[in-house]
Amino acid sequence: MNNLWYKNAVFYEISVRAFKDSNGDGHGDLRGITEKLDYLQTLGVDCIWIMPIYPSPLKDDGYDIADYYSVDKTFGSLDDLKELIRAAHEHNIRIVMDLVLNHTSDEHPWFVASRSDRNSPYRDYYVWSDTDQKYKDTRIIFVDTEPSNWTLDEKTGQYYWHRFYASQPDLNFDNPKVQEEMLNVARFWLDLGIDGFRADAVPYLIEREGTNCENLPETHDYLKKLRAFMEENYPGRILLCEANQYPEDVRPYFGDGDEFHMGFHFPIMPRIYMALKKGRFADMEEIMRRTPAIPENCQWCTFLRNHDELTLEMVTPEERQWMWEQYAPEPRMKLNMGIRRRFAPLLDNDRRKMELANSILFTLPGSPIIYYGDEIGMGDNLDLFDRNGVRTPMQWDNVPNAGFSTGKPFIEPIKGELGYERVNVACQINNPDSFFRSVKRMIALRKSHAAFGGSGMKWLDAGNPAVAAYIREHDGETVLILNNLSDAAEVVNIPAEYQTTYLDLFAGQNIAVKDKLTLQPYSYLWLVKK
Repeated sequence: MNNLWYKNAVFYEISVRAFKDSNGDGHGDLRGITEKLDYLQTLGVDCIWIMPIYPSPLKDDGYDIADYYSVDKTFGSLDDLKELIRAAHEHNIRIVMDLVLNHTSDEHPWFVASRSDRNSPYRDYYVWSDTDQKYKDTRIIFVDTEPSNWTLDEKTGQYYWHRFYASQPDLNFDNPKVQEEMLNVARFWLDLGIDGFRADAVPYLIEREGTNCENLPETHDYLKKLRAFMEENYPGRILLCEANQYPEDVRPYFGDGDEFHMGFHFPIMPRIYMALKKGRFADMEEIMRRTPAIPENCQWCTFLRNHDELTLEMVTPEERQWMWEQYAPEPRMKLNMGIRRRFAPLLDNDRRKMELANSILFTLPGSPIIYYGDEIGMGDNLDLFDRNGVRTPMQWDNVPNAGFSTGKPFIEPIKGELGYERVNVACQINNPDSFFRSVKRMIALRKSHAAFGGSGMKWLDAGNPAVAAYIREHDGETVLILNNLSDAAEVVNIPAEYQTTYLDLFAGQNIAVKDKLTLQPYSYLWLVKK
């Protein structure tokens, strides 16, 4: 068994509600994913990350959990999940799911009991206070909707703590019973055959006065306990850390290889868009140079978009303002500290820029994650509330409802330039010139070359600020990557030590690289040293 399978895997994030409806009720479900495993295998996916499927009031798209031990009937049943896991494994596809440690729904029985009576045995499962003045150094994450991290519970006369919506009270990880409960939750799903978890919002588990209540030592103590539990009982399963922090602040979450297996690299993502807009790679280089080395059994996760807004928390205020000006010119495109637009519209549906962004994604250190639909260039719907605009039904074909459902979809599929009539799987999957086929080819090439499985890179001084030039080396293989961020042809200088013969992975032929190379506008080269 390859316990390091995740180091060069390609992940695919699925909103279960929006992917495929198997029974015509208008909501995507687990059986719908099972029906589409052949498609995911064709794309080249190694692991699916499914967004929350727990029973939930759905005030935060399932991240507000009302029952940790069941599947919401909208998505199917535990038996449907078992069948999905079995079928996915037959397709050599693993499945990870969200483990929401930090908070529950206010409709969870624990919280219902907790707020019913100050003497309830569940009172201490949550964080209560007589005042809303504690932990004043803690930032508010949902700045557009929440005025405070405290909400008054009128029945018991105390305030409860929440880092997200008021309908998502934070669990109290200072309570050993809570710590044990969450290990039991993990055990339940791992026993069903899940291959691991994307652990949600992990920096916020513990609160301490006089701190910003993020990344505290006690948080790491618990996460190491969770990892040790999995290593002992479920070797080969993984923990993926969601910590929207700078790379030096994420580094502790890998520990000495004894905490998280993987961690999202949030700050590189907005800098890819910055680089594409500026035609300069300096912002990408700066953040990658300050990215610390990680243990050999760990890996970063990289992405271009996901189910949330394109977060701008990890850029300077000046950079944030510039990004809003460039990529969110309409006020409704902004959300919290980010941009609520999908990948293709962000890049003006410009095929060259879309391919170039994916070239960067698939060649940087880390295992890439594709957000469902981005492999065909799906659009968004800014008329929908909050983050729903980037969680619309998958566009399978050009028939009514986009092939997503035979019933009335919970959200109408997108129409227009990037709508299902023009942008769909059916019209791209067998078209050799489609965007889907370009992404599929990049995935196949990436997976067939060991150099991409490492976690380090070396930037080259190619004498041109418009061309991101770097070396990826791992397991004795060397790949030279060149990405032209400019809308003009650019000449690069190749350092003497890298002037040799390479295999051009996309052209499939050997080329002798001398002192200079010319790249066409928004073009890219992946060159394997012979």
